[in-house]
Amino acid sequence: MPLPWLKKKIRAFELYTVDIVLDRRADAGASLYGAFLQALSWLFNGIVQLRLWLYRKRVLHDQPLGCLVVVVGNLTVGGTGKTPVVEKFARALRDRGRKVAILSRGYKSKAPPFWQKWGFQLTHTEESPPRIVSDGERVLLDSEQAGDEPYMLARNLPGVVVLVDKNRVKSGAYAIKRFGCDTLILDDGFQYLPLKGRLNLLLVDKTNPFGNGHLLPRGTLREPIKHLSRASYIFLTKSNGQRDAELEALIREHNPTADIIECAHRPQYLQRFGVAADATGAREPLAWLKGRKVFAFSGIATPESFEKFLRDLGALIMERERFMDHYRYEEEDLAELFAAAQRAGADCLITTEKDAVRIVETRLCPLPLYYLRLEIDIIRGAADFDEAVGRICFPQNGGSASPI
Repeated sequence: MPLPWLKKKIRAFELYTVDIVLDRRADAGASLYGAFLQALSWLFNGIVQLRLWLYRKRVLHDQPLGCLVVVVGNLTVGGTGKTPVVEKFARALRDRGRKVAILSRGYKSKAPPFWQKWGFQLTHTEESPPRIVSDGERVLLDSEQAGDEPYMLARNLPGVVVLVDKNRVKSGAYAIKRFGCDTLILDDGFQYLPLKGRLNLLLVDKTNPFGNGHLLPRGTLREPIKHLSRASYIFLTKSNGQRDAELEALIREHNPTADIIECAHRPQYLQRFGVAADATGAREPLAWLKGRKVFAFSGIATPESFEKFLRDLGALIMERERFMDHYRYEEEDLAELFAAAQRAGADCLITTEKDAVRIVETRLCPLPLYYLRLEIDIIRGAADFDEAVGRICFPQNGGSASPI
């Protein structure tokens, strides 16, 4: 555990790096640091292109698993609103009778202790199994062990299996053998080439499609924009309902055939932290925010969109605090947040659902703490999400998908 002063220095450097990547700074130091990151981006681009070429030429091989595989991912790091799309897709497929498993790498999850890994290898001949976040009936791991998104998905999707492992070929085979799954959803799987998807759903954040156009670490792109060509369907997320002809023309330049489905993240309600969902006062309607003095905090890739939701709903943001994406809150962080909220005269604190899963549920809150629940709505490209799922996953007969 770093010393408090060192932890603050590290956090400040991380936020400074994010500012460089997002072109928020223009001083001499930023230019020099940006040039260094650009050199690393060229190297990263070469590695990405080589890896894809090796798979295309069959030097490296993907492994089919004999079932429907749906890949949901993006070209950029974070911020496209992927988790609500994965949740909505899994729920719709489950409701149509599919036995669904979500496969995640468990980004920022806490790995099992080394002695546990060694113990398994000494007593077994096969590989260690993936971590089971949910067996479809119970949530078995917390957010620290599972990762934020897998834990959220497991909690919100009864009847859906959620597994975490970097090797998603292994976890997919395990889902089929152990749980009888016939449909696999690769969460954040667009860059995972060993397991080939029958359907590649690519999400593009309409408010900031490709960042500054640079690859990591100078920009936010994981692979070049021309790789839009690999998508079967393209979901434009965070839409305001107005068409963006320039963006659609760019997409069509690289992918003339993929269907474009436009969707928006819609706030649903406010959930009180640490209070059972069926308890009195556990949930507040969005109208409750109008004129309310709030202290907003978040550790997500695009905090601006979260804060805009609050302002658009009539909240008065007295102060806000931003942390790095996937930041895991410690006791001193929360104490400082509550103290700052009280000094600002806020009535309550509001965060995102993804942030809420990183706060210990038994934590006592001196001020009410809520998280904002978001869900996906289809704006264009299908009448509703169920129609989109039916058209994408059941294209032949409207009743059951072919196995591959």
